[in-house]
Amino acid sequence: MSHGPSPAPLNALRAFEAAARHHSFTRAADELHVTQAAISHQVRQLEDWLGRKLFERQDHALTRTAAGKAYAPELSRLLDALASATERVAGNYHSLAGPLRITALPSFVARWLVPRLARFRAQHPGIDLHVTSEVALHDFARDEGFDIAIRLGLGRWPGLQADLVSPERLSPVCSPALLAQAPLATVADLQAHTLLHDQPGDLWPRWLALAGASRSDAEAIARTGPGFSDSALVLQAAAEGQGVLGRIFLASADITAGRLVKPFALDLPNDYSYWLAYPPAAAQQPRLAAFRDWVLAESSAWRNT
Repeated sequence: MSHGPSPAPLNALRAFEAAARHHSFTRAADELHVTQAAISHQVRQLEDWLGRKLFERQDHALTRTAAGKAYAPELSRLLDALASATERVAGNYHSLAGPLRITALPSFVARWLVPRLARFRAQHPGIDLHVTSEVALHDFARDEGFDIAIRLGLGRWPGLQADLVSPERLSPVCSPALLAQAPLATVADLQAHTLLHDQPGDLWPRWLALAGASRSDAEAIARTGPGFSDSALVLQAAAEGQGVLGRIFLASADITAGRLVKPFALDLPNDYSYWLAYPPAAAQQPRLAAFRDWVLAESSAWRNT
């Protein structure tokens, strides 16, 4: 690789990083308030300096080369670190204005995050949250499209920092109307009810076993009932009296409002919990840190009510 007689031009680095993130010279130009021609010129300048092609341009489509894909996320992290260091030295560390890109589970977004976002905006009016709901864990090493993820799991994702938002707890939950139709006072009473299943699919057998049901009874009770790929759907089905849900974290607002009830005092910890996940190098970015601290504070307040 040819390094040339001088350091890589900063404007060219910024132009490439923005173009790679947006997959577009036009959108990069809009972000940096320059012309598309300027972005194209700066990217070519960087390619000449590196001695490597960073983009392939075919039929007006912009595709990163293997070198571009490897370089972009590293450069994004370095530019973010440079911006944070500059803000600290300038005494503007708490100047948080700008976007924060979040990817989160659809059910978590709909049932927990959105109802609380007004409080976040009141505390941090300068941070523009861009929330995308999706199930797959974002690959921060390959794609710099998001800053932070919220996921359900064990909190062990290689290369990522994981902060516990809240442990999930297992317990039957149903609508008051359903409870009025048939009692639900013992584990055996569940055999008269339809069980609602979501992901991960072993929640009911685990709760039944921990609650003292025999293996044969647990298998018989948990064998039937409709399944849903998303917890927001199973919560809606439970609120409409279509069956009994097996976990309670995302049902908290419905329980408080009386749309759902928790007939058993027994609730049991689940290995799967909700986590914030992000690259460790991003931990001190002001906007990410503000969002992380707010989510953890909101979750702590909820658990202590």
